[in-house]
Amino acid sequence: MVETNENKFQTVIQKNTFYFFNSKFEEDYEGYVNSLKEILLNVKNRIETEGLKKEIFEELISEKENGLRALLALTGFSNEYLKRLTTIIRIVDYPELNKLVYKEKWYNEDNTENISEWSDNTILKLIKDNEYFKKGLVNIFFEGASIPFLAETIPLFELKKLSISKLKFDIPEMIDTLIRYKEKGSYSGKKRNNPETVIEEILNSLNITFEKGDLKELIDNAPDNKRTMDFIIPNKKDPRIIIECSFLATTSSGQGDKSKTEISIDNLIKEHYPKAKFIGFVDGIGWYVRKGDLKRMVTAYEDVFTFHKDELKRFEELLKEKFDNVR
Repeated sequence: MVETNENKFQTVIQKNTFYFFNSKFEEDYEGYVNSLKEILLNVKNRIETEGLKKEIFEELISEKENGLRALLALTGFSNEYLKRLTTIIRIVDYPELNKLVYKEKWYNEDNTENISEWSDNTILKLIKDNEYFKKGLVNIFFEGASIPFLAETIPLFELKKLSISKLKFDIPEMIDTLIRYKEKGSYSGKKRNNPETVIEEILNSLNITFEKGDLKELIDNAPDNKRTMDFIIPNKKDPRIIIECSFLATTSSGQGDKSKTEISIDNLIKEHYPKAKFIGFVDGIGWYVRKGDLKRMVTAYEDVFTFHKDELKRFEELLKEKFDNVR
């Protein structure tokens, strides 16, 4: 018997589970959450009796199976952000930071050309196998916020998580952690936190008009190709500068495809809008550690900028040169 559409509709309405959950998974995960709680309560008790010592946290992350996760939960610093930070430390050569993390004791790669992000297992193994990496990692949570390079590189929302007061279990800092956990999604999603906003602000400050969206010639002549542009300056009818932005804070398997897409767009623009200059804003550690994809990506653009203050200044100069009425 073939079910009618009404019967199928009623099945979903009448037999709706509202919130699906796997009971066995819930029990297992609750055990994991409780283990983190117990670990942190033990750490809190030790600090109350022994005082705040780095050794307590060194033992925590090296001797407890979920010790590093517990430390991250205490501070609100995400595991993904920690991996990004570890990659940055390996890339840069900043003496004060190198000294803080004992970099020369655990990292001796001279070629950072093809550096890739370490997995969770790699980091956990190094914590157990290398005393200096373990000490350096703990030092980040105790003193990282005082290092000028990190203060300039890490957004303030994340930098505040590297607070020694959090390690003391101070109540105001625990509340701060709760708030940052709760507001992380909202913080990340705010339009003002989008790098493209910086470009908008520069254009507005110079009184240069722009539009976003589809280009008519590409719609008519290449309907199957991507054609939505981030910035079309000064307008779609007569574009003189076309901008695409790609800021990646994480690596992605789709980066290779994106570079191929941008190259095809470049060819279309050259054909249908020969007077327009196609430029890219390409930035973020996600591109830094995927240099093969990056090399292909930059070939799509006449010029490439990052969101570094020097590059933003260079972008302003390009605009002033391109538009005679801007000074």
